[in-house]
Amino acid sequence: MSDLVDLMVTVVGGTVALAVIGIVFGLILLGIDRKFAAHMQARVGPPLRQPFIDVAKLMSKDSIVPENAVASVFNAAPVIALASAITLLLYIPIAGLSPVLGGFGDAILVMYILTVPALAMVAGGFASGSPYATVGAQREMVTMIAYEFPLAVAIVAVAWRFAMAGFADPFSLATMGGVGTGMVIWDVVGPVGIIGCLILLVVLAWVTPAELSRVPCDTPEAETELCGGIVAEYSGRNLGLFYLAGGVKTFAMIALAVAIFLPWNISWFTGITGWTALVADVIFFILKVIVVMFFSVSLIRVSMARFRINHLVSIYWGYIAVAALFGLVLVILDVLMKGGVVL
Repeated sequence: MSDLVDLMVTVVGGTVALAVIGIVFGLILLGIDRKFAAHMQARVGPPLRQPFIDVAKLMSKDSIVPENAVASVFNAAPVIALASAITLLLYIPIAGLSPVLGGFGDAILVMYILTVPALAMVAGGFASGSPYATVGAQREMVTMIAYEFPLAVAIVAVAWRFAMAGFADPFSLATMGGVGTGMVIWDVVGPVGIIGCLILLVVLAWVTPAELSRVPCDTPEAETELCGGIVAEYSGRNLGLFYLAGGVKTFAMIALAVAIFLPWNISWFTGITGWTALVADVIFFILKVIVVMFFSVSLIRVSMARFRINHLVSIYWGYIAVAALFGLVLVILDVLMKGGVVL
């Protein structure tokens, strides 16, 4: 009985802590992204605290529900989007720490949960009764179909390589993150596998803006075409919740990429222990997240224009999917050639 109580306290306490961390760091990342974009465009840009100001302003206003909307679905969608984005953080090892709900197969579960915020936005868009939101919702579904396949190939390829190396829980994100073992994917693969994993890392970097609906993959919102598209009818607290969900999902998606491909901790190399190691690992983790966000979100959205929806599908089902499969083939060849660690 006491074990059950301890587990519930750990889960509840961890959930609350990760919700606060996810919201705060998510908004900070949105602010840093805007700063990066502004400086690359020779602008000063808004202050880092601007996302917090935007959320506070939205939360202070009432939510307006359109007359012909399905009110229950319309109001529930932003809550589901935020809750599912926070749930993602429960399964992702952060700064080398064990996830709150980690376990066998959680990498597959995370891929499913990643779709929930987007599906909530789709449901909210259809429920709003707006033609702009309906078109945006249709585009969001098409976008999801386009990027899910290369995302799945990238994650499954890494998990399969861990399985071939004899790891007990290869589809666990804790295993991929080297929690408790200090072994990461780059320690497991041989030379050919390293090339394959580098390709998969690039694939994941290109999947990130599509997963987050950021330029050039922001066709579901497309303000210049659809006036905000999928969220065109949202305002006040409901729009604020979607904004928070976007920030938390940004943090979760980039933390996932770091956990799979860049999970090193600074304490592994310096030998420091205790609280000093924890603080150093957290700071190092934050730096890795900012660097990954710069290359996978800020740089791409500043350097490219928005894809047309047909171009987006052809690019992700064509170039990105082929690149992911090529990376997977190289990882398989690495095993066949007995490169790296093979069971």
